[in-house]
Amino acid sequence: MARAATTSDVFNAIAEPQRRQILTLLRAGERPVTEVARELGTTQPGASKHLRVLREVGLVRDRREGRQRLYRLDARGLRPLHEWTGGFERFWNESFDRLDAYVQDLEQTRREG
Repeated sequence: MARAATTSDVFNAIAEPQRRQILTLLRAGERPVTEVARELGTTQPGASKHLRVLREVGLVRDRREGRQRLYRLDARGLRPLHEWTGGFERFWNESFDRLDAYVQDLEQTRREG
């Protein structure tokens, strides 16, 4: 059975922990691959491979400056993740409302007891 490509969508791309680390690094600004590799504690080819995957799914953009290739986060690519996780907002809001009601009941009981 053929293995699914890891570059097919954003969810597959960020399933790899070092790619999530790269996105976190790039939140602070543009960086060359050498700096990304050093921060990750990996080789430049290894970092380049992850950056290529992130670029292919639209999470990272690159540009040339002299002999360097600089990478930056393209947060627009995170939209599918945001939309998916946003579907759980109602669940969390209801859970926090129930927790708040429980804490208020405990405080009321303690004051009366």
